[in-house]
Amino acid sequence: MAFATAAALTALVALIGCSGGSNAAGEKADAAAEGASEPVQLQIFAANSLSKALDEVQSLYTQNNPDVTFADTQYKASGELVEMLKAGSSADIFISASKGTMDNAVDGGFIDEGTRFDMFTNDLVMVTGESNTDIPEGLTLEEAVSGDYTICVGDESVPAGNYACQSLYTVGAYSDESGKGGEFTGAIADKVVLDTSVGNVCKHAESGDVDIAFVYSSDVYRFGGVKVLSTVPADTHKAIVYPAAITAGSENAEASKAFLDWAVSDPAALEIWQKWGFELA
Repeated sequence: MAFATAAALTALVALIGCSGGSNAAGEKADAAAEGASEPVQLQIFAANSLSKALDEVQSLYTQNNPDVTFADTQYKASGELVEMLKAGSSADIFISASKGTMDNAVDGGFIDEGTRFDMFTNDLVMVTGESNTDIPEGLTLEEAVSGDYTICVGDESVPAGNYACQSLYTVGAYSDESGKGGEFTGAIADKVVLDTSVGNVCKHAESGDVDIAFVYSSDVYRFGGVKVLSTVPADTHKAIVYPAAITAGSENAEASKAFLDWAVSDPAALEIWQKWGFELA
């Protein structure tokens, strides 16, 4: 009898032990599941000129961080991207090609201002078609506005166009110092073509539609088909910076910050930016 009772007690203890182990294992599994990374998809609004470089950087980031993917990144003129935010389009990150455009996004309440920083710098250059030998290298602004050449610049929604008009103002060929809201004057009054993106501006020069186009130095890497005649003096226009920030409405702020931090510090990412002509600010 005593033996039977002892056996029963032993079995009961074993059963309790198994049950406890099972619960412990379950709790560990639940904890592991809770700690696992949740898939995140980031939506970026970025200036047109960043398209080739940013596509490569995003691809590299996803290779290293499989839980983070990117929605169809919207590459448009910076002003157009702000209008999209105003209209209710959602994004996690906004990278502008000008300080002024980012200021507009901040004023509209679309940006978490505490996350804003200057990401890149760029140069403004005058280009012509690769096969064009009629225009001398080293062309000056004064020579560009002599009336001997047709010109293409971006319209008011295109930051590169604003910078170009600021430079043209310094040689008396544009009427407003801000690079917006003015008119082309003097010998080029009827010789300027406007377009809605810096890419299109570059194509006008490549095709020979115009003699000279004002674009970013990075666009020469991005599009090809053109050659640089000269770099526009930096003191003729405002500093060209690309501010970046997380949007005020982002539901993925932590993942957005992690991506931006990585994008300006990872050696492989830095090589990509450099390859496409961007310098960290």
